[in-house]
Amino acid sequence: MSEGLVAGHEAGRSVGMTDGVIEDAVEIRLPADSAYLSVLRTATAGLAARLDFTLDEIEDLRIAVDEACAMLLPGAVELAQLVCRFELSPETLEVTVTLPTTRGQLPERDTFSWTVLSALAGEVDTGLDDERRVWIRLRKRRGAAGSA
Repeated sequence: MSEGLVAGHEAGRSVGMTDGVIEDAVEIRLPADSAYLSVLRTATAGLAARLDFTLDEIEDLRIAVDEACAMLLPGAVELAQLVCRFELSPETLEVTVTLPTTRGQLPERDTFSWTVLSALAGEVDTGLDDERRVWIRLRKRRGAAGSA
């Protein structure tokens, strides 16, 4: 499977509009291998910087995305693609990492990793679809309390 990048602009227009505010979306597809996580960390930093997040907030997000991927990768289907979707609004960066898994098991919420993830990202949720794809969604608001 090949790598892919889908940006949220078509013919110069953004993908969505909410309450009159234009929102952008970027989706990156990579092999489900930790060797590719540096691509996601770099994309996370660049997109957070575009929203004027502080350096500390950017670093928190980079670590959070890396941690979310690390939680999902051990259960990945062989030759699977990791999909990371970034949704940008003026004050928020939402990152959803999705991966097809062998057992369809959600990450444990009572672990140290989940606690760290929640502290770094602000809002964190997880879910599972009918095809055993597990996702973790991080939502970080710019200037939110709890930023280091």
